[in-house]
Amino acid sequence: MKLVQMSVRGISYSETQTGAYALILSEDEGERKLPIIIGGFEAQSIAIALEHEVKPSRPLTHDLFKSFAERFKIHVKQVIIHKLVDGVFYASLICERDKIEEIIDSRTSDAIALAIRYKAPIYTYDSILKKAGFTAAISGSSKKLSEDNWIQNFVTEQSNKNEEIGDLKKLSIAKLKALLTKLVSQESYEKAARVRDELSKRKS
Repeated sequence: MKLVQMSVRGISYSETQTGAYALILSEDEGERKLPIIIGGFEAQSIAIALEHEVKPSRPLTHDLFKSFAERFKIHVKQVIIHKLVDGVFYASLICERDKIEEIIDSRTSDAIALAIRYKAPIYTYDSILKKAGFTAAISGSSKKLSEDNWIQNFVTEQSNKNEEIGDLKKLSIAKLKALLTKLVSQESYEKAARVRDELSKRKS
């Protein structure tokens, strides 16, 4: 499968959904762009890494990871976004130590936050770009949208899919367990924690 090199174009936030951000990747040799929904913490970490003049007073988690890895001579060579399932992107860190290469599974937002800090290239497969890249979505739409409008619509649509989980007290234990599994697979960990807490109450 063909790998396509990507660069971070920027971060867009929803004008209507609080705390909703989209990381925009752009292919280096083409016009397609890939939007990835990320959380507020990851958005902050990536934004700080992109803005070289901003230095946090204490190291963020990704800065700490880099310091730790460098102390033990571990280098992040590249990041590959290799899978897209139900709107969730999966990525791998390709690392090297003593000329031995290791592949480490990672959330895509974390992988990109580290790639920026290491100045490591970011790749995805052409099939993923064809499926989720939004240049094709705009040109294939009957209603022509500007790029900014498309991004806003995308962030709002994805945020609505992950809207509030409702009154957990009304759900059975079986439904709570199914919901917990779904939220973890979607990497919605804050909501998953609420479901876990409700399950813990039922057991006590």
